[in-house]
Amino acid sequence: MKASIFRLILPALLLTLEACNGSQFEYSDRSCYVLFDNATYLDPTIASAMTPYSNVFVTISETVHDGARYFRFASNQGGAATESIFNAIDQRHSIIIGMNGGLIVGYGALSDPLTFYAFDRECPNCFDPARLPVRSYPLQTASNGITTCATCKRQYDLNNMGIIVAGDPGNKLTRYRAETTGPHGVLFVH
Repeated sequence: MKASIFRLILPALLLTLEACNGSQFEYSDRSCYVLFDNATYLDPTIASAMTPYSNVFVTISETVHDGARYFRFASNQGGAATESIFNAIDQRHSIIIGMNGGLIVGYGALSDPLTFYAFDRECPNCFDPARLPVRSYPLQTASNGITTCATCKRQYDLNNMGIIVAGDPGNKLTRYRAETTGPHGVLFVH
């Protein structure tokens, strides 16, 4: 009886595994955790990315000045980057900003329904967190929502699920689950 069940299940399991071969999952299984309450900070840069139909993508990273930790926000639309110091609540959270300290967030202009995206800032085809020493391959984001890797020259479309739009075939951008309650609300990436 057990052998006949095994003969029925094995082919179905092999077909399932074969169907998944070469495909990419929508969200990363890597650790990422950012909780930012913009009702407290009122940071205009991150607020612009959390505004639907704004066509703004913001790179989030962390910086330290005189021992104090800050969120750093840089817009793809130019202008000076802004910084917001970690408050007591931020200090208690285990903030993990992507695989190597950077995220890119914003609403995709081509998605229907409108989708709020959070992508890792590292090139998914060059960056390998398991390779020592760990080398960074940060993406540079243009005002049109295209982000480029300086090493492999691939270009990715932030407005369209992070797919490659120019360069060699490969993996699309690493994506995390993300939610926002609006420009002066909460940003949650996990």
